[in-house]
Amino acid sequence: MSRHFEEAPGLNEQRDPATNEFVFNQTMLRIKDPEVTLDFYTRVMGMTLVRKLDFPEMEFTLFFLAALKPEDVENWSKDTDERTRQTFGRPAMLELTYNWGSEKDPELQYHNCNDEPKGFGHIGFAVPDLDAACQRFDELGVSYVKRPEDGKMKDIAFIRDPDGYWIEIFEPARLPQGLKQHLG
Repeated sequence: MSRHFEEAPGLNEQRDPATNEFVFNQTMLRIKDPEVTLDFYTRVMGMTLVRKLDFPEMEFTLFFLAALKPEDVENWSKDTDERTRQTFGRPAMLELTYNWGSEKDPELQYHNCNDEPKGFGHIGFAVPDLDAACQRFDELGVSYVKRPEDGKMKDIAFIRDPDGYWIEIFEPARLPQGLKQHLG
């Protein structure tokens, strides 16, 4: 019996037991202005800042955000050392890296990796109601790359954060029907 749910060339069937406790912990994005970007991720996307680490000797700050439900916030320690362990031990964190003074450079713009040359594509958020989420994004003046009704793939949206990175927005219950429509 395979350890994978699907088949694809290059899959390794033997999992090294040394990796059993590995956790995919974070995706890092460089940001220009932490005030603007933190507002977006905490107000628009509802994320919680769980840890901030300043590195004065190298002049940068790391912000670690998690998509926590309100009832999950109480499970996070007020003790800085324990909260650091929690931060680096949980799955699916967003790490925002701010190089001090970058907000003062009018020429600085980070590559969103969807323009040429392409590379990293996007991060994604599952939402309980795609239409309601998009209506809220409209009310908040969020910039879209693609609305759910646009393009060949229906039932997903792509919005931009303040630094131009793409965020996929999808409703898990709608994905199977949208994929069936796309695949034929």
